[in-house]
Amino acid sequence: MSDAFYVGAVALQAQQRALDGIANNIANVNTPAFKRVQVRFADVVASRAADVLPADALRADTTFDTAGVMLDSQFMLNEPGQIERTGKRLDLAIDGAGFIELMGPAGQSLLWRGGTLRVNEDGQLATSSGIALKAAITVPADATGLSIGHDGVVRATVPDTADAVELGQIQLVKIADPSKVARLDGGIYRMEDASLTTEAVAGEDGAGTFVQGALEQSNVALTDEMVRLMLVQRAYAANAQIVQAADQLMGIANGLRR
Repeated sequence: MSDAFYVGAVALQAQQRALDGIANNIANVNTPAFKRVQVRFADVVASRAADVLPADALRADTTFDTAGVMLDSQFMLNEPGQIERTGKRLDLAIDGAGFIELMGPAGQSLLWRGGTLRVNEDGQLATSSGIALKAAITVPADATGLSIGHDGVVRATVPDTADAVELGQIQLVKIADPSKVARLDGGIYRMEDASLTTEAVAGEDGAGTFVQGALEQSNVALTDEMVRLMLVQRAYAANAQIVQAADQLMGIANGLRR
């Protein structure tokens, strides 16, 4: 009988995690460049062989059994959001799968899908929270007419020059495995292993291009999330009934002993 309580409790915890993910998606439906979380259930497979073998060996008669269910959440980084024009020069979006690399604390490499830029106290282009771009582009204090091309080349007009001066180029990086990404605050991500990112040039290898004066919206579809919310709520209620039924049976069993 105790197994029924255990199964019901584990199921309730899993559905609660799924509910938390959906609620977070709905709460950030209007957050620029937000990437939704998708909760998945996968079978945990264990191998079983007749004889004990080395760890790196696999016999032809090896069988695989389902050992349980694992709950996994993944950021849907490869699903782009709609790009909307804002008309503001310091708003920057990426039309593609690439990320802008940032220089985090102690030289830590961070990833950013774009948003509102600013010029920090050192004159470098940075995110709205003040994290400088890894490209280390310095904007002169007297510069005007800052522009960012589709290829990431940053230009500005400075006094005593007729043409815009090139200040640098923003590079993009691509992610090999989205499951190895951790989300931080402010739409910033961190890779668990920096070797899983590859540098790319805007407009090449599917990395995407830059769109100045625009912001990428979240990839959350409210109607889809509401449908998932209803399914999770029904699954949660069904698992709660398992615990309730087990409790009633336990009460009957305890009454028989008397």
